[in-house]
Amino acid sequence: MANVKLAVIFYSMGGTNYQLAKWAEEGAKEAGAEVKVLKVEELAPASIIERNEVWKKTVEATKDVPVATGDDIEWADAIIFSVPTRFGNMPSQMKQFLDIQGGLWAQGKTVNKVVSAMTSAQNPHGGQEATILSLYTSMMHWGAIIVPPGYTDPVLFGAGGNPYGTSVSVDQNGKMVEDVQAAVKHQAKRTVTVAEWVKKGNQ
Repeated sequence: MANVKLAVIFYSMGGTNYQLAKWAEEGAKEAGAEVKVLKVEELAPASIIERNEVWKKTVEATKDVPVATGDDIEWADAIIFSVPTRFGNMPSQMKQFLDIQGGLWAQGKTVNKVVSAMTSAQNPHGGQEATILSLYTSMMHWGAIIVPPGYTDPVLFGAGGNPYGTSVSVDQNGKMVEDVQAAVKHQAKRTVTVAEWVKKGNQ
């Protein structure tokens, strides 16, 4: 392992994408990477969050997770994003985080970052693929190297078989429907492996 540095950057309202991020961290560490798990800044008003018990619990559960900054993007060789879908798109919290990296982009510091993405929604056709693609569109502008899981391991079929990135459905009780832990870890290991190839090629 060529000392690959991975930033796992998530936004989570109900806790699902925080869990996906932690599984990605486990998989990446098993592959020998140095990992930071980071959240993006919450933009929703406290008055809205206070009215939603699940959201409040997630804010409390993630209160000690560092907020991602441009320095983390610069530090990382690879980035895994984990976000819920919002009307078939990434959440505004993640979009703002990407939008304020214009300074890094202008300096060419987003070029050749190895990236992959994961998502969740309340049903299998709730915009999961579109959400991942919306994130990948931004990554194309960054000049990043997108690493989707494709169908590179049988565990992906057990998780629903999304070739764009691991995606999971969440029921009305906030429980994951598909068993995606192995798929997330595989995606993280694949991302780290490709980042290692890129890093070695640049040395």
